[in-house]
Amino acid sequence: MAKTPITVAYGDGIGPEIMAATLEILEAAGAELSIEEVEIGERVYKRGIVTGLDPKAWESLTRTRVFLKAPITTPQGGGYKSLNVTMRTALNLFANVRPTVSYYPYVETKYPKMDVVIIRENEEDLYTGIEHRQTDQVVQCLKLISRPGSERVIRYAFDYARANGRKKVTCLVKDNIMKMTDGLFHQTFDRIAQEYPEIEHNSWIVDIGAAKLATTPESFDVVVMPNLYGDILSDVTAETSGSVGLAGSANIGERYAMFEAIHGSAPAIAGQGIANPSGLLLAAVMMLVHVGQSEVATRIHSAWLKTIEDGIHTPDIYRPGGHSVEKVGTAAFADAVVARLGQKPTTLKAVNYQDAPKTVPSPAQTSAKALKQLVGVDVFLDWDGGRPDQLAEKLESVPAGALNLDVITNRGIKVWPNGFPETFCTDHWRLRYRSRQEAPTARADVVSLLGNLVSAGFDVIKTENLYTFDGVPGYSQVPG
Repeated sequence: MAKTPITVAYGDGIGPEIMAATLEILEAAGAELSIEEVEIGERVYKRGIVTGLDPKAWESLTRTRVFLKAPITTPQGGGYKSLNVTMRTALNLFANVRPTVSYYPYVETKYPKMDVVIIRENEEDLYTGIEHRQTDQVVQCLKLISRPGSERVIRYAFDYARANGRKKVTCLVKDNIMKMTDGLFHQTFDRIAQEYPEIEHNSWIVDIGAAKLATTPESFDVVVMPNLYGDILSDVTAETSGSVGLAGSANIGERYAMFEAIHGSAPAIAGQGIANPSGLLLAAVMMLVHVGQSEVATRIHSAWLKTIEDGIHTPDIYRPGGHSVEKVGTAAFADAVVARLGQKPTTLKAVNYQDAPKTVPSPAQTSAKALKQLVGVDVFLDWDGGRPDQLAEKLESVPAGALNLDVITNRGIKVWPNGFPETFCTDHWRLRYRSRQEAPTARADVVSLLGNLVSAGFDVIKTENLYTFDGVPGYSQVPG
């Protein structure tokens, strides 16, 4: 078999230790890999490279298109960017795949039947990191959800379920509140689910869905979510399965893939030789399946399961008096897995990988563009001059032309007209102006209004145009 080129980064903290253990096992198991080592993480950040990724690493990745990455440390402050977020967006790694399995009774857990795969959208949502400080008191973060981005990851989730014999896909969203962003994700899920009639599908509001995932994970199979929810809940499921140190993940794109443990660099235990390499090792197993070396993946995962069965445990999962027999460090655990290559578990569920089918979804469906019409504008002010009625009174003298001031909100809460004096207000206000007539608003009217507000001494910090699409409002309503 020709060797598959991969890019490998040892990372920070416990990264070098667990990567060395992982590569030892891969080599002993006969993985046919040509490894290109690159430098990423804290040392690169401190050389002034804000992405944390050495330029030579990009050169390697464009050749190999497969990245096995140990955890890194992102320095706090200083404008440093998350390397993970940079990698996912730059390489178009739109789907994050995190399997979580219970290894009861050898690893303590209250959920012995857990076998859940969380598939998380990987590029959008609040993780775009578009934030602004708008006033002295208020900052904002933009939540971006796109139809094509939602379609890709949702279709991937159903394709994954089909390819891996999974029976159900569940969607978790918060569209009772975020009716447009999470609503788009949910609507896309319902539409795509119809293309997979053999797979059961359902959806939950994320708060109660999270509660059920944390208490009855055996009722879930594949779960697909927007970015933030998926990040949080994949850690929750990993920890409730016994240890976050046991979970690996794959980041899948159309041309590139990145594999990593889901935990961080754990600097507090770095250099002590006690870190659990399992998360990174199981990520490497996913990588082997991805590159067509499923037989080696099965061999390694089986040996790892036998090691866990035999009670050879690192400190994070070692429990005296239970099924743990020997507490070992990172290197000794790797040696134990190597010693069991060729063996299979006797109690834990056996694995038998097949080469991964090409489950990258086809391009998003296209449809006729909706008729988009401008019908008003939301104007955001930095104003600390008093109560809502006082602001409305000052605005009466500002010419608005064909636009009418409908409502004033503060932090999204309606405060005028007919607001409550008890409502707490900051210095961040939204003025909603809409067309006085049925006809669409002219852009010149919006520009004129903004000029008039500025001339009147108001600090306009942001505007959002209000559009309808085929007559349907493309903006959230103001309650009350």
